[in-house]
This record gives sequence, structure tokens and C-alpha cells, in this order.
Amino acid sequence: MSSFSKNYIQVARFLLPTPFTIAIILTLLTFSISIFWLDNSLMQTAHFWENKLWSGNNFAFQCMYMLVVGHIIALSRPFDKLTDWLLQFAANKARAAMLVTFLAIITGLFNWGLGLILGAIFARKVGEYAKANNIQIHYGIIGAAGYAGLMVWHGGLSGSAPLLVSKEHALIQDMGIIDTSKTIFSSMNILASLLLIILLPGLMYWVAKCSKHTSINLPTAVKKVKKKEHLIGAEQLDYSAWFARAVGVILLLYALIKLYHLGIYNLGLNIVNLTLFALAVLLHKNVYSFLNALDKAIVDGAGILIQFPLYFGIMGVMQEAGIVYALSEFFVSISNSLTLPIFTFFSAGVVNIFVPSGGGQWAMQGPIIIEACKSLGVELSKGIMAMCYGDQLTNMLQPFWALPLLGITGLKAKDILPYTLILMLAGIIIFTGVLLIF
Repeated sequence: MSSFSKNYIQVARFLLPTPFTIAIILTLLTFSISIFWLDNSLMQTAHFWENKLWSGNNFAFQCMYMLVVGHIIALSRPFDKLTDWLLQFAANKARAAMLVTFLAIITGLFNWGLGLILGAIFARKVGEYAKANNIQIHYGIIGAAGYAGLMVWHGGLSGSAPLLVSKEHALIQDMGIIDTSKTIFSSMNILASLLLIILLPGLMYWVAKCSKHTSINLPTAVKKVKKKEHLIGAEQLDYSAWFARAVGVILLLYALIKLYHLGIYNLGLNIVNLTLFALAVLLHKNVYSFLNALDKAIVDGAGILIQFPLYFGIMGVMQEAGIVYALSEFFVSISNSLTLPIFTFFSAGVVNIFVPSGGGQWAMQGPIIIEACKSLGVELSKGIMAMCYGDQLTNMLQPFWALPLLGITGLKAKDILPYTLILMLAGIIIFTGVLLIF
């Protein structure tokens, strides 16, 4: 790579602390803006923070559960066989980076949780495969490739804001209902998705090809299941294949029936989690194997649990102190009908650094976007998608959702962020391009 690229990577690695430290720094920064810029007192700001601190517990549990159960699936034998087949296409570092990026984007467009966990698991599988076969790769680039699904999710089938406004919602009196044909399935978003699918894997192929290989330090593998010996009575159920499969089939059938009645466009976290749980039980050969995988999987999702309250506290300060309103009003004040979507895109990217939750971000920015689009004659659907693009873009800068990937792969945030930032720069070009064309 060029000397500029090498210097850029060194600076990025030097400046980036752990994700938990980033969350604390963002909290302090939000407090400072509230107190010194918007003239709120320290106690007022602390009150805003505390009021929202625990409000996301249910969502945090849903997210952690999805990531843990998804990891359990990835530790099953059938999944191993699937990844072993795919790994034959990862014969060198460039092809490996391209393949991981492609799989992460495709699954991320379908569902953000699946894209995140499957991208992380496949990145690790590539590391294991490369280490076992003495293939030289840049493991940090492979990890960044596995995170690429988080830059496409909000324009995909699980996009929070487009799905929320396509049915009864809190802002229906101000904007009505906007069908997904005007957001997720619009010509603009389809083109953006196709460009992401085509260009990002090619970009990561080039980045990996131009980079030197690195050592591969994998976390400890999950322990092997013990052979069943001297089992008595009900203990045999823990090792019974038919019992686990019967439970898995029943749960999966129920989940599919629910999904049929809800429709594919109403894929909420609960139905996704139920489906993943059913698959996890079904794909493991018995309950003991399932629980054995759980011991490893739950550790890698722990970072989500401890950091989520901090980000909901930040969201409380951003919302109640007026930071989001002030930021959005500034962009609106310098916008016209052509540039409003672009400024909405960039403001959403800034807000996402402080509030890495698509649904939470729409709750804060939605009313402002509605008013701005109406006053400047911009289609609401375009304003919504501009926010979605900005929200997903800066996931490449904000490592909160990378926590499970970091645990699964054994990488650190500073190992992947120099390369996710390259993805982010490509995303800026793609998203601003489609927003200007349509």
C-alpha cells in the first residue's frame, strides 16, 4: 500500500481506544455540549441521562439474545459443513476478503442481526482455515469485511424506520403511512443496494491484495462435547438427538406459521429470535451440545449488555437537551430542496455516532425530517432513506455493534476500524450519488 495508507492506518490504530472507552468519552462529550453549548445545568443533564439509562433494557436483551443464538447456530456441525464448502473460494487473502464482504452484505440486507453474526462467524472461519492451511491473510481486513453488513442494513428488509412508517406508528398524524415500495423497494434504494453488493466486495479485494499479511490470533475454541457415559434416567435426554430435533422442529414450525401470518416485511426481533432459537436447537445434535456452545457464545455478546445503557443515556441527553434539534435545525437552515437529503444524510451520520440505534434515531430525528421535507417540498420517503443511509454509514466509525464480531474473531477495534473507514468513504460516494440522482 502507499505510504499515505500506511500512515493513515498507524494513526487510526494509535488514536482508537476500546469501544467501552469510546462510549464513556461520548457520554462526557454529550454532557459538555448540553451544559456549555445549550446552557443546561449539570443536574438537568444528569436527569436527562438517567431517565433514558434503562429504557432500552428490552431492546438490549433482544439484540444480545439474537447475537448469542446466532453464534450457537454458527457453532453447529451443519453450519461448519456449509462454511467448509464456502472456504474453498477463499484461496488467498484478496478472494477471502471479497467473499466475506459479499456474504456479510447479502445477509445484512436480509436482516441486520443475521448479517452481523454470520459475517463475524465467517470471518473467524476464514482465520481458522488460513491458519490451518498456512494461507497468508490480513486478519484485520477480514474482520472489517465481516462487519460490512452493518453499512447496508437500514436500507434492507429489517430497516427500522422504513418498516415503522409503513404501518400504524407514532407520527402517523404528521406524515401518514409510507409504503415500503417508496422506501426499501424504491428505484433509488435498489440501485444503492446493487452498487453496495458489487463495489464493496471489489474494494475489499483490492485493499486486501495491497496489504501485507498479519498474524492470526484466534480466541480459545469451544470445548469438545464429552462422550456420554453412565447416563441414568432423564440424563439421557441431554444427549438425545431425537429429543433436541423434536423440540427444534416444533419451534421452527410455529415460527414459520407466525412468519406466514405476519408477512416477510414485518420481521420484528421477536420472530427472528424465535426462529433462530428453533434453528439453534435443531442444528445441534443434542441439548448438551447446544449448552456447550452457549458457554462460548454468551461471552462474546456481553459487551452489548454493558454498553447499551450508556448509549440510551446519551440518547436521553441528545433528545431532551435539544442537541439533535439544534444539529438538525442547523442543517435545515443551510439547505434547499436539492441539498436537504444530503444534509439529512450527514446529520444522521453524526447522530448515529452518539445513538447507534436505528429505531431510536428515527424517534429523535423523525419529527424534524418531516417538518423540513414539508417546508422545502422534498418527498418524505427520500428524507427517510437519507436518514437510513446516514445511520448505517457511520456504523463503520462507531464500533458498538462490532463488539460481538470482536469477541468471535479475537480482534480489537483498532484492528478493523482503519478498513471499515475505507468502506465508509466508499459509502459516502454511493449514498450521496443516489440521493443526488433521484
